[in-house]
Order: sequence, then structure tokens, then C-alpha cells
Amino acid sequence: METPNTRNNIRENNYSRRNLWSGILFGIGLIAFVDEMVFHQLLRWHHFYDLSTTDIGLISDGLFHAFSWFATIGGLFLFADLRRRHAVNIKRWWGGVFLGAGAFQLYDGIVQHKMMRIHQIRYVENVIVYDLVWNIGAVVMIIIGVVLVKRSSHSRKKGE
Repeated sequence: METPNTRNNIRENNYSRRNLWSGILFGIGLIAFVDEMVFHQLLRWHHFYDLSTTDIGLISDGLFHAFSWFATIGGLFLFADLRRRHAVNIKRWWGGVFLGAGAFQLYDGIVQHKMMRIHQIRYVENVIVYDLVWNIGAVVMIIIGVVLVKRSSHSRKKGE
């Protein structure tokens, strides 16, 4: 016989991936938005693409900003759908937010800053300090995300 707890466990198992992906998308959009606002616009330390003119850099910032909003809105649409279905697992969702934000920031720091060299955090002699803070911050966010996702999985298995 199906009890309310059984139905809740079935619902959480069915929407576990959606909770995670909603958080990941929102996290990617949020950290891209913060990066764009703080480092591109307020501090003006770099543009998304610094290998051309300032005009091209500004256009690339606009495209990057659009990307961040598409990811944010996509994540929030998924979250709204989860709320409508009464299937939000907030611990798993926050785990996804930290995973998405950390993974995107680490990708930016390793691939875009160092491998592709399309921009740096800041154009100074001792950029390694900025790189370390950027990438260590990303790893910390990923660790927090993994811990939250693991804990949500354990809670789900225990039926909490």
C-alpha cells in the first residue's frame, strides 16, 4: 500500500536530477552574472574577449551577459516546475547551485584564462595571486556542492 511517505520518496527520486540540474543552471548563471557585473562592468578589469578592440570586448560582454541570464532563467523555470509539483529538494538544489557556480568558475579560470588566454582576471605583473584566489574559490564551491548533494542523497535514502 502506498503511504504519503512512499509517495514523497517516489516523487523525490523522480525529480532528483531535475533538482540538481535546476541548481546547476542557476549557479552557472549566477556566477557568470557576478563575474560580468563585478569584474567586467564595475571594476573594468577585463572583457570576456580581450584579444581584439574595446568595442569587440564590449560586444563579447553583452553576449556573455545574455548567456548568464539564459542559464539563470532556465534554472528558475525548472525550479518553478519543481515547486508546482511539490518536488523541491532544497539541499540538493543548493548543492547544484554550488556545483554549477564552482565548475563554471574553474572552467573560466583554467580554460579561458590560461589555456585559451581570451582574458585574464586582471592585467598586472603578479596575476598568479588573482588566479589562485579565483581557482581556489571555485574548488571550495565545488566541494560545498558535492557535500550538499551527497547529504541530500543520504537523506533521501533514509527517507528524511
